[in-house]
Amino acid sequence: MNNSTAHTHAFTTTVTEAVLPGVVDPDGIQVRTRPVRPADAGQVVLAMEATGVSFAEQQMRRGKYYDQPPFPFVPGYDLVGRVIDVGEGVPGELLGRRFAALTKIGGWASHVTVDVGDLTEVPESVDPAEAETFVVNGITAWQMLHRLAKVQPGQVVLVHGANGGVGSTLVQLARIAGARVVGTASAKHHDAVRALGAVPVDYRAPDLEDQLRGHAPQGYDAVFDHVGGEGIVASYRLLAAKGTLVSYGTASTRDVQGSSKAPVLKLFARLMLWNALPNGKGAHFYNIWAGRRRLDTFRARLHADLAQVFALLADGALVPQVAARVPLTEVGEAVRLAESGTVVGKVVLAP
Repeated sequence: MNNSTAHTHAFTTTVTEAVLPGVVDPDGIQVRTRPVRPADAGQVVLAMEATGVSFAEQQMRRGKYYDQPPFPFVPGYDLVGRVIDVGEGVPGELLGRRFAALTKIGGWASHVTVDVGDLTEVPESVDPAEAETFVVNGITAWQMLHRLAKVQPGQVVLVHGANGGVGSTLVQLARIAGARVVGTASAKHHDAVRALGAVPVDYRAPDLEDQLRGHAPQGYDAVFDHVGGEGIVASYRLLAAKGTLVSYGTASTRDVQGSSKAPVLKLFARLMLWNALPNGKGAHFYNIWAGRRRLDTFRARLHADLAQVFALLADGALVPQVAARVPLTEVGEAVRLAESGTVVGKVVLAP
């Protein structure tokens, strides 16, 4: 199939996309259609097979994501899809193949244009919705575990929100790495957390810190905290002598009115202060986009890490947590479900 036939294929197609018009309730997210634009040089058009609702889009809906674009825009942090059109300079043999891409925005659409350098191949044996649960979550969990905390066999790690998208992936990857895992979650999710291989602790327990210390009297070698706020102080206190705290969000301030930047800047200041202390402990903030200024290195690292995650998924070593599959046209329902706190894993949007 050459480029010209690929283009005719793409031009017959309309894009359906979900648009955030401003700070709205889930029902206020608009679904609209427009013609597909052909791929430019160095780009492909993916026919989306699965995209997801992550915490980032929940923050964007509130106008709270750290560097979101001005409204209106199409959210969607990542997707899995098949190449239906290639631009100039892109090999025609990519047509028809399935890839994952990290997009930050734009993924909530039936067709998405992506730079060819941002594609990571998805094994054909893997269900696209199951692969989708491991794109942003898989990269995040893998890089925090192996590139920042460098978790080793026999270590003890604490995962806050162990039933969430990133949390459930962290638990599984830490267990595969040979670590012992304690995970916080609400009581109703304890069976699910146990099934993933972690010891569950109720995050609402009044004696939470004591309970957590009881599971690791010498402290934790790594603590993964997406909550931020004042709870981060307890996370730091729970570290072992040479332990590493990895903070990757400010979930505690999701519904707080005011600046989206203030909680993040306060967190950065705290982590910098802790890192200046001569106690051998490390405190990091994980940002999936860090290092993108050196684009080739950034992409190479991302592809390598996501390929490892997809290989584990294809081998059956990772269990995907698909909370629900919802059509893109019912995006409001999908967002409400994802934000309800009643699900384990990730809500996936299908075309």
